[in-house]
Amino acid sequence: MSFILSLDQGTTSSRAILFDSNGKAIATAQEEFPQIFPEPGLVEHDAMTIWESQLRVARSALSESGCKLSGIAGIGITNQRETAVMWDRRTGEPVGNAIVWQDRRTAAFCEELTEQGLADEIQSITGLVIDAYFSGTKIHWMLENIPGVRRRAEAGELAFGTIDSWLVWNLTAGRTHLTDVSNASRTLLYDIHALDWSERMLSILDIPRSLLPEVRGNSEPYAVTDPSLFGAELTIAGIAGDQHAALFGQACHEPGMAKNTYGTGCFMLMNTGTTPVKSEHRLLTTVAWQINGITEYALEGSVFIGGAVVQWLRDQLGIIQSSEEIEELAGQVEDNGGVYFVPAFTGLGAPHWDGFARGTISGLTRGSNKSHIARAALEGIAFQVHDILEAMTEDSDTALTELRVDGGATSNDLLMQIQADLLGVPVVRSATSESTALGAAYLAGLATGVWESKASISRTWRERDRFEPSSGAEKMQMKVSNWRAAVNRTLS
Repeated sequence: MSFILSLDQGTTSSRAILFDSNGKAIATAQEEFPQIFPEPGLVEHDAMTIWESQLRVARSALSESGCKLSGIAGIGITNQRETAVMWDRRTGEPVGNAIVWQDRRTAAFCEELTEQGLADEIQSITGLVIDAYFSGTKIHWMLENIPGVRRRAEAGELAFGTIDSWLVWNLTAGRTHLTDVSNASRTLLYDIHALDWSERMLSILDIPRSLLPEVRGNSEPYAVTDPSLFGAELTIAGIAGDQHAALFGQACHEPGMAKNTYGTGCFMLMNTGTTPVKSEHRLLTTVAWQINGITEYALEGSVFIGGAVVQWLRDQLGIIQSSEEIEELAGQVEDNGGVYFVPAFTGLGAPHWDGFARGTISGLTRGSNKSHIARAALEGIAFQVHDILEAMTEDSDTALTELRVDGGATSNDLLMQIQADLLGVPVVRSATSESTALGAAYLAGLATGVWESKASISRTWRERDRFEPSSGAEKMQMKVSNWRAAVNRTLS
């Protein structure tokens, strides 16, 4: 039996999972790392801490499994996407902390670009909206604000990468600087039609092309790891941004199929096939994956604060001691008591794209209690997903028949039922909660012969639970109307 080592580098932790050729996880290791908040709205990571934690968990998973290195067919990498790292090509030292996808420091610059009338042109090239979420404006900020960086970049001394590039660079001891097409399509620098870096976008953002990595497909042998890391060379054979990997891992391989991942944020993607669909509702048109030279696309809606609202209730408000407690607390009331929680802590994503929106809890009365707030927090996650699906259905002219879900928050049965009631379609929880890591493993396994085709992968997918809608459409529509009134109070 062959095995795939999947490296799942996320926003709050680094994980490594070893999968066998049946797609079963046989060893897992995970390590959280610190979040850095220099100022309100700013979020950073120590890039070296990310690399070191990822290496430790990879070694730990391999050790725990007891597998011989000769049995490892390849490594798949999946990553938090728009987080930006810049480093010295000679020393490998970062020029500063990584700027995380949640960071809003470039929101004012994005407003300037919008005021210059560039929104339509940028969307037509990249499939994206102008927002601080994406890597391109973060690179621009580094060039303009970190002393000496622009001079060094223009001299060819520096490299930029999203987290996948940073990991590959370190895994190969600085010999390989590349990214995959899915991560490239999230930078605001990539032409998703020409499938190349856009000279026009590089000009608009004033970024030297020499910073950028080579762009490759999602399933192919890229390079081998430095033998000093694991005791032998291992082939890096699959790379995809986390949400693209989850779409693949959920076997949403046909147009019209969709998944939603409930993590720190929420990310819904719908496969649209080999034709990119331009959104009229401010969703993102993105590359899903490229395999054997065939590029497939997806529509995406992003919720910046999903499961992170539960962490906020735990760490900042203190009404729960652990994240698992929220389901019981929220279940102590039959409804939200008129309380609506819009968790716009770092602005609102699709379909609003308001970087200056801020969180609100509205509808409070003397009768409101912490159970109402807990339930409103869960509903706030589900409402945001509902807004995205509604826009996605209109853009794609495709009515969803079911939503496949994954991510840590899917263990919350109450949240899943609320979601099904709001959407009016079944919410299907897959047999594995590790769809993101599994998707990266599938991509690496396709390139190394562990799996022969997408069809063979689809046959391995299994559902674990199905949540059917149980509330009336009229009642849900009234709640949606109240939710939208609450959202309007948060907008800048």
